[in-house]
Amino acid sequence: MPSMRPGSETRRLLPRQVSELVVFDIASSTARVIYETGELIEAPNWSPDGKWLIYNGDGRLFRISPDGQDGPHRINTAPVENLNNDHVVSPDGRSFFVSANDGHLYRVPFEGGMPSRVSNEHAASRGFKYYLHGISPDGEMLAYIGLERREGGGVFTRVCTIPAAGGQDVFLTDGACPVDGSEFSPDGQWIYFNSEAAATQPGHAQAFRMRSDGSGLEQLTHDERVNWFPHPAPNGRDLVYLSYPVGTIGHPADRDVILRLMPAEGGKVRDLDAFNGGQGTINVNSWAPDSRAFAYVRYPVAAG
Repeated sequence: MPSMRPGSETRRLLPRQVSELVVFDIASSTARVIYETGELIEAPNWSPDGKWLIYNGDGRLFRISPDGQDGPHRINTAPVENLNNDHVVSPDGRSFFVSANDGHLYRVPFEGGMPSRVSNEHAASRGFKYYLHGISPDGEMLAYIGLERREGGGVFTRVCTIPAAGGQDVFLTDGACPVDGSEFSPDGQWIYFNSEAAATQPGHAQAFRMRSDGSGLEQLTHDERVNWFPHPAPNGRDLVYLSYPVGTIGHPADRDVILRLMPAEGGKVRDLDAFNGGQGTINVNSWAPDSRAFAYVRYPVAAG
């Protein structure tokens, strides 16, 4: 079922297009393709022990070793097999938390197995959907984007949290502007996300952070480009994010994007890689546990 969130609609690769799963080494500034496929794959993240990359494809999860030599192996999440590309791994490495296209969040054993729902039912009139992006360093809380219908049409989004074991939803932003990509800092003190809070035109998202209780909002990027999915590194010092061309609305696929690095508190920006990508490239935090590398997906199209 297609998502209601702009930029995350069901899609397929174009003719002569491939998915490249890439590992970028920070120290050497080198990008290495560890896996290439003619199928659409999205949103890699790293297991806490550093042994696996986990990505989404065809509504399912797969794992592959970071050198590409072992895998990909499908992870059984049946009967929930309509997953979108928002998923995280628990800090203890025992579970996945996933978003499904039915709008709910589920916990799944790391080796695969029966999913258990952790999200709440809301009134059908709200059209409420959960989009998972982060988990606290103690594994106790999930950070997600709550999307729901507006009266009279349209939708709005808020940064929210919910206990990983299930419980009460907490709404940290008011829905006054579009937000996405909420995730915790390594010390659990901050939530990073992208927002149009400072936008003077539709779509002009920038990177922000706020305290985990919703206070102390800080803007981290201040440029004309459209900046999405700020991912803090485990070392607490670095931040990588996805930068779209000026005028982009949402987080669409197949755009000329740049992956950029900057200090976690904002500051000087360093361009890392430029390519055809966008939706699916880096929707979830994909840093290696040692902060020396991160993973992402490029979608090159061969000349025809």
